[in-house]
Amino acid sequence: MRLLRRRLYTSATASSSIASSASSALPRHVRDRGLDHVVEREKHLRTVIGLKNLLKSEPAKSLPLSVISRQRDALRIPTRPVEFLRRFPSVFAELRPGNLPLDPHFKLTDEALGLDEEEKLVYQSVAYRMEAADRVLRLLMLGRKCEMPLGLINCLSWDMGLPPDFPESVIPEFPDYFRVVNGGSGRGSLGVGVLELVCWSGDLAKSAIEGKVKKGRDSGRVEFEMQFSRGFETDKKMKKWFDDWQKVPYLSPYQSGCSLESKSEESEKWGVGFLHELLHLFISKKAEKDTALLVGEYFGIRSKFKRAMLCHPGIFYVSSKNRTHTVILREGFKRGSLVETHPLTNVRNKYIHLMNTVREDRKSVGVAGLTGQSGKVTRQIKQVEQEADKHGEGALQDCMSSTEADDDDADTDDESNDEADSVRRGGRSGSRKPVSLRGRMSRDRHSSDGGHSRKNGGDKPMRNLYMQKSDKFTSRESTRKESFNVSNARERLPGRSAAPRRSRSFTREKAVQN
Repeated sequence: MRLLRRRLYTSATASSSIASSASSALPRHVRDRGLDHVVEREKHLRTVIGLKNLLKSEPAKSLPLSVISRQRDALRIPTRPVEFLRRFPSVFAELRPGNLPLDPHFKLTDEALGLDEEEKLVYQSVAYRMEAADRVLRLLMLGRKCEMPLGLINCLSWDMGLPPDFPESVIPEFPDYFRVVNGGSGRGSLGVGVLELVCWSGDLAKSAIEGKVKKGRDSGRVEFEMQFSRGFETDKKMKKWFDDWQKVPYLSPYQSGCSLESKSEESEKWGVGFLHELLHLFISKKAEKDTALLVGEYFGIRSKFKRAMLCHPGIFYVSSKNRTHTVILREGFKRGSLVETHPLTNVRNKYIHLMNTVREDRKSVGVAGLTGQSGKVTRQIKQVEQEADKHGEGALQDCMSSTEADDDDADTDDESNDEADSVRRGGRSGSRKPVSLRGRMSRDRHSSDGGHSRKNGGDKPMRNLYMQKSDKFTSRESTRKESFNVSNARERLPGRSAAPRRSRSFTREKAVQN
């Protein structure tokens, strides 16, 4: 009887044990540098565009720092507002009204205003409005009630690429798509309203993966595209689990999954397809993890979203860059770029390029060949500019001449110091050259005295070339001669004995021969 119960229990839990063992190994996270760079390059982009919209909404097109600081949390400014604004001088220009000691005002630069006009043209285009309406319609059809609060849609406006005035500009143009109910005073609306679906569209109620399957050859089987990070290793059990999971029947996310068991593989695949379709509706094919979980909580499948992120690293990638977690749809990117480009993403890429552009008046001044004295040169240039601002062009010429004279004096002092150091090294009895430099010193003396060397013959370029080759490749015979030259040179020095030096040179000669 016990054996029969054990066999029944084993057969009933065989598939679940394989799935649990495979899923327990899946959470191993392997970083993807390409996708991490996609997230990292958009750092501070949303905050910069939010500040741009705030400054543009003002009649004077500028705001004092105190007003911007009050909206620091709403704009998600990570540091002090003044430091953040001064970090992007190509986007924000600082000015003092009337040259008074008041709070600095900030306005948009001409380049930022030009990009804002280009972004406005994208929002006003008919094709963009139609596409945005279709995207919102699909989002409403994903839910069972076919409705969503406008507050939640506002949270998704950045990821879905909706204009800031979406309720006023897009919703009235498509009355056959959706409508606003409980506007402002309804119970549970929180003074915002709920967007409700008006008519179901069978043509749009098809997931992105179903459209790819119909375009391909194999139209009967729906499989997710798997792209693992470099270095991700899968064993036989995990690979078998992936293959078996791909064979599980696919249920469209636009169909209700209430009839499926909560812990079955069909239900898990339906949750993966739901998150896949949600990320596909976003123009950047990615979203913050908290935003995706907020949508999952509204639809009642938050736990399925978490499991999909953990157990399917070949479909989704979670990046931890920019001090947050971002969920990325892998098949939406290829070599760090979006597969399907969008007009709004192109404008955002231009904003990123402008943010990384440094204005000419903000560049740090550097001189080639003066690596150790770059700080000194920069301070001298700043001092010249300050003197020029105070006294005019005549003072600028005087400062430049004085600066050049100081540099000449410094060069003369350096040369005299070098000569004094060389004299001290030659005359002081306790100082000695390292062994590696004695051969070079003896060669220099030998060439200056007119020794028997091929360097004395020929022109100067050939002599320099020969010296470079002789420094790199020195034979044993030349090393032996150099040791004798060093010993003879030291014998001619006053107050020196020749015997100890000769013994040391012979010691070095024996070491070279060995």
